[in-house]
Amino acid sequence: MNIADLRKSYEKAELNENASNADPLKQFEQWLQEAIAAEVPEPNAMTLATVASNLRPSTRVVLIKGCDERGIVWYTNYDSRKGQELAGNPFAALQFHWVELERVVRIEGRVEKVSDEESDAYFHSRPLDSRIGAWASPQSQVIEGRTVLVTNAAKYAAQFMLRPPRPPHWGGYRLVPDEWQFWQGRKSRLHDRLRYSQGDGQWLRERLAP
Repeated sequence: MNIADLRKSYEKAELNENASNADPLKQFEQWLQEAIAAEVPEPNAMTLATVASNLRPSTRVVLIKGCDERGIVWYTNYDSRKGQELAGNPFAALQFHWVELERVVRIEGRVEKVSDEESDAYFHSRPLDSRIGAWASPQSQVIEGRTVLVTNAAKYAAQFMLRPPRPPHWGGYRLVPDEWQFWQGRKSRLHDRLRYSQGDGQWLRERLAP
């Protein structure tokens, strides 16, 4: 099949200014809970986009681990490519795509590290294998083969047993939103698209052409 011929008609729902929440965080939380209730695959998965010092963008999928009025939180290796890019340019974009609900959420803003206390608390809540894995993987670095990871995992498992500490190179980031966009697929490509942007200490909600 010619990929140019692949099409879908979006007809599941609508999004309008009167029915949406004036607070984008509350609107996001509503949609996230609906995605979880609908049992869409990995509703907590989000694409993270960063930009390097040479202005080349890169994306990868990470998992949301928290959200409140302070922002959106995920955890990773600070020495990874995304960590290095955020160190040089602390602005990023996130995107959730809940295909089955025909919805997309885009979030942009400044990124900061969460506190050591928050990172410690989340790290120690993870399964043991995941905690060992944080030590075993030199994320984004070239390795000779999978044997490197397996050998590292065995080494750190023997070293730390059941109590691995949080690695100094591993922890959380928080994106502090200054813009949200909510997209709901509609028939005939006349999609609903609402943007929330900050102005004078409050959120301005506007409709954008799809």
